[in-house]
Amino acid sequence: MNYPNLERLIEIIDILRSENGCKWDREQTHASLKKNMLEEAYEAVDAIDDDDFKHLEEELGDVLLQVVLHSQIAKEEEKFNIEDVAKGISDKLIHRHPHVFGNVKASSTEEILDNWEKLKKEEKPHRTSLMDGISRSQAALMSAQKISKKAVKAGFEWPDEASLYDCVFSEIKEFQNANNLVNKEEELGDILFAVVNLARWNNIDAEQALLKANKKFIKRFKYMESNADKPLENLSLEEWDCLWKKAKKQ
Repeated sequence: MNYPNLERLIEIIDILRSENGCKWDREQTHASLKKNMLEEAYEAVDAIDDDDFKHLEEELGDVLLQVVLHSQIAKEEEKFNIEDVAKGISDKLIHRHPHVFGNVKASSTEEILDNWEKLKKEEKPHRTSLMDGISRSQAALMSAQKISKKAVKAGFEWPDEASLYDCVFSEIKEFQNANNLVNKEEELGDILFAVVNLARWNNIDAEQALLKANKKFIKRFKYMESNADKPLENLSLEEWDCLWKKAKKQ
């Protein structure tokens, strides 16, 4: 099986990073490309949410570009290359799918995921805490979800949903009683973490829920911008409320 376009992409990046290539591409480092890696991944997710496959194809190309660029930089530094990256993930996938590539029997998704976690733990014996391995760079909401799930696996869980509501309301009360900015920030963080646990309890992805809320707000705000009979900053509270209710109906 040949992948001529993939090989072509690798060659193009090699040329762009060469002495006769592009000055901008030569100046890039792992650190300078961090923002690009995140942006391209999020744009691919947007395309998935929009069910736009043409856009997804383009955005996956941009994500792949980041992988090839980082691999080329590492190759120049004699750290690793794109072949090492491909070999590493291939070996990992085979090792973590013994029910496909080995003799392990797994009759349900739960068993497959349990096996995955066990094998992952075997691969990383240096991790001594359940909290090890949580990315420091991912969105805080996503990190909170992962932290919560890991804690639950160890048995650290609320006895019922009612106690979770009590926790949320308690944190809100503590926020209301906070008397300075530092304490308010801390208590607000506790509110958000408690709400993330409430989402997990109800099998809701908090990150996706907030993304949908953001999109919904943007859509409603644009409706208000288009339907206001004067500049938004000149609207009264009653006019804002009226427009908002119309936007919600739309």
